[in-house]
Amino acid sequence: MSYERDIYMVDPAKRSHEDAIDRANNEINGKKDNIRKSPYRLNYHFMAPTGWINDPNGFVQYNAQYHLFYQYNPYSSNWGQIHWGHAISKDLVKWEHLPVALAPSEQYDNCGCFSGSAVVHNDTLYLFYTGFVDGEIPRQVQCMAFSKDGFCFKKNNKNPIIGGFPAEGSYDFRDPKVWKHNDQWYMVVGTSKDGIGKIALYSSSDLEDWRYLGIAAKSEYNQEDMWECPDLFSLQDTHALIVSPLYGNESGRPMCFIGDMDYENVLFTQLECSTLDYGSDFYAPQTMMDSRGRRIMIAWMDNWSAKMPSKKYGWAGAMTIPRQLVLENKSNLKQKPIPELVQLRSHYKKEGPLEVEGVATINNNQEIASEIIIIFNMNLSSASEFGIQLRASEDGKEKTEILFDITKREVIVDREKSGCGDGGISSAPFGLNKDNIITIRMYMDTTSLEIFINDGEQVITNRIYPEVSSRKFNIFAREGKIHINQIESWKINSIW
Repeated sequence: MSYERDIYMVDPAKRSHEDAIDRANNEINGKKDNIRKSPYRLNYHFMAPTGWINDPNGFVQYNAQYHLFYQYNPYSSNWGQIHWGHAISKDLVKWEHLPVALAPSEQYDNCGCFSGSAVVHNDTLYLFYTGFVDGEIPRQVQCMAFSKDGFCFKKNNKNPIIGGFPAEGSYDFRDPKVWKHNDQWYMVVGTSKDGIGKIALYSSSDLEDWRYLGIAAKSEYNQEDMWECPDLFSLQDTHALIVSPLYGNESGRPMCFIGDMDYENVLFTQLECSTLDYGSDFYAPQTMMDSRGRRIMIAWMDNWSAKMPSKKYGWAGAMTIPRQLVLENKSNLKQKPIPELVQLRSHYKKEGPLEVEGVATINNNQEIASEIIIIFNMNLSSASEFGIQLRASEDGKEKTEILFDITKREVIVDREKSGCGDGGISSAPFGLNKDNIITIRMYMDTTSLEIFINDGEQVITNRIYPEVSSRKFNIFAREGKIHINQIESWKINSIW
């Protein structure tokens, strides 16, 4: 990729893994207090204590706690020197930062410990990651580390456990996701060849020695030329495959395929394909099955080409709120904010029913960190277009607009006036339920907006960077009126 980097090449003869971890943690401890003063820090989304973060990794439950690892550069607000950051939570809401878990230290990972996953076996926590070495072939190999306590990790003596890419793949060979099926361990790794994104499948009986089985899935039509961060899992009575596509040097919107997985014939068959999130700031999602049987997903809430105004304050990147994946009618994938988030609610307000024609201000001083649920009743409405304006300034020069176009059945998020971050337009299709109702649920934070439409049928995630003083919340309707059954809103309290 062509994004900015400042790689720190580790000479394994001069620095052990423990030394590299200590150096990273000292860097974090020296900066984290100043980072807290940044005006762009979020209230209830996961962030690193300092530096750069991107993909979530090793999302797992171990010893009654949720563990979240992530791609992390503690030395800079730019990508580079990639470590694995680490945090734990009892409820997926409030997180505790832990010392760095993995650092570049060996010949096979001296340019970075890239993305991967985690599994628990015999009371041991195993991390699987891609080791990156620039300027060599193979430059990306698959590696493993383990821990008996979930805090201190040792790299496996047999690393790399997969030392080269298959003939059907290429040097782009990364992001192992590991799981167990019928007493056998499996791993998928993203790769590509001849402009086709592919998923390579491996198996193992002991998590150390891996056998290549073949290409389980590959891109079709316009599904891009490289599949990063693959995640293959069972979902209710079927299977799902999530990939984050690349085309050239640009990232696309992550896709979810619903289909059948034939382990014997090494084949995942696509039956349904959907876009996971229609926003600009959702990438590299990873899922885990928790002890309650829920499939929980979290993703990087940024993108490679974003301006990231927070960089000037020494940090960049955040994670989405955790979302539960639910499959309805065997093909309708929904994302639902986890119910644990309600513990952060306060300052409840309720309005409605009401009708709006033109523009109506609902709140002149909407809480910056808030949750808002609105139910639009189309049976009693005549407007051809209607929507919401959030984080709007008094003079209207700053606002984020969410527009519903009834004729086109399209919802559009307009960030052209959303502040000093990226502008642009995001759009998604939407439908009406049997009662002719549209429900929108929004999670707004200091510099983010996550929109769930019709109980999570469509989701749009974007970063926004308005002025602190821009806090008006308006409803508007064009060419008619919009009827609103009710509006509910809460302040969302900080987890930090």
